[in-house]
Amino acid sequence: MAAGGGRSMLGSMLLFTVVLSLQEVYRGKLASSELFTILGGFTSSLLFLFSLTFIGNLQESSGTKSSWGAVVIAEIIALVAASTVHRVCITTCFLFSAGLLYEMNKISGYMLSESKSKKH
Repeated sequence: MAAGGGRSMLGSMLLFTVVLSLQEVYRGKLASSELFTILGGFTSSLLFLFSLTFIGNLQESSGTKSSWGAVVIAEIIALVAASTVHRVCITTCFLFSAGLLYEMNKISGYMLSESKSKKH
């Protein structure tokens, strides 16, 4: 496991808990208008990001390779959380999560190529 893996796992779990708690506390406000409904989908996509980070670090620490299964599980968790706010939040959460996943993949590829070039 990487040196920061445990801290990253703990940090993502804490952030997941805080965002989920705030989302549930302000669920009435998030469902009150169109703009807040989009914001509710965005906060749910942050739950996707934090749960994917947690699941990936958990798999890495247990010695298994992360795969698309982690993405699917994290997305289901985020979509269930979004469904407690408003049904439109489910759609916006899915769209924001797809964007976040694309950007994470791009950053991961960049970081991987940087680490390979430093070794040589």
